[in-house]
Amino acid sequence: MAAHADLKALLAHCRVENGDHFHPADHPARTAVAGMSKADGKHLLRHGVKRLAELQSLLYANGTWSLLVALQAMDAGGKDGMIKHVMSGVNPQGVTVTSFKQPGPVELAHDYLWRVHLAAPSCGRIGIFNRSHYEEVLVTRVHPELLVRQKIPTALRTSAIWDERYRDIRHFEQYLSGQGTVVLKFFLNISKEEQRKRFLQRIDEDDKHWKFSAADAREREYWDEYQHAYHEAIRHTAQPCAPWIVIPADRKWLARILVVETIIQALESLNMAIPDPAPDIIRQMDDIRAKLEAEGPKDRPRPTRHLAGNTGKGTR
Repeated sequence: MAAHADLKALLAHCRVENGDHFHPADHPARTAVAGMSKADGKHLLRHGVKRLAELQSLLYANGTWSLLVALQAMDAGGKDGMIKHVMSGVNPQGVTVTSFKQPGPVELAHDYLWRVHLAAPSCGRIGIFNRSHYEEVLVTRVHPELLVRQKIPTALRTSAIWDERYRDIRHFEQYLSGQGTVVLKFFLNISKEEQRKRFLQRIDEDDKHWKFSAADAREREYWDEYQHAYHEAIRHTAQPCAPWIVIPADRKWLARILVVETIIQALESLNMAIPDPAPDIIRQMDDIRAKLEAEGPKDRPRPTRHLAGNTGKGTR
């Protein structure tokens, strides 16, 4: 019980809804839950994945709400593994994963939120962004020369552009929230030392060579600049309708538990239930049932079940 209480307290601490109160020093990359081992964590994750699958089915069946999960991290922060493990039990038909790579000619000919809005989840679905619109105030802020490729007029490429983009992003996420999209933004916060170890694993272990990128290693030289960019982005865009969840990510198993529990809490708060079919659908089911039963073997009676008036709401 104490471990669960500590986990719940840590989860609440990870959540940032008001950027004015955000202090990076309060969110370390490495932490622990008293009394909880890695084995305990894996057990909790299995149960969490099962519960998430149930909630995703309800989300899909209701077809009204949607969920957007944006994953941000430094290189080797664990985004791909997070998607693999947390979403391992959900129905693929109800989930879309979008990985935002460097924009191509078509994307660069539009505003920076254009491709993001196109990828937003439709009603009843979960959309996962592996990197997201925040790259435009992270990578682009660390490398402002990228603004030239985006065809931003010279007169608009001033220091004010970052505050303007923070404002745009806040309004965009408020708009999505107002249309029924639950927005959750996760920063998988790893330490510089943990990133060093993971890079070395990619070099030393044959089955991880495919993950290695010299470009990622070069970006490590801008560690301090990226930390500042993340802190500014979180401080300026955290809001109740689109909170940031700053996840201590040095322990992958703990990070995965915190992410899945956050998603579960968000979906449970919608109080979804299996929807009743419309009256005309009930009549159609009764008619089709009668026809199907009439086609069956004649040597044994079949019980007749009428759907009308007996469709009570499902429970969570």
